[in-house]
Amino acid sequence: MAVKSVSIRIEEEMLRKIGYVADYEGRSVNSHILVLVRESIRAFEASHGTITEELASVENVKPARK
Repeated sequence: MAVKSVSIRIEEEMLRKIGYVADYEGRSVNSHILVLVRESIRAFEASHGTITEELASVENVKPARK
């Protein structure tokens, strides 16, 4: 599996707090964010089913809310 890089904008206070939590858990901020992303995907798939489709880069927009 290829590893991609992504940049996010985050409020300074939120970054400080996620850094605190990551340090408490013995992880880097990057590793802790990956844990949170995996948990979010797992929860989404548990409610909505396995994500199997890929979005083309031109379609990379958030879906309409239901």
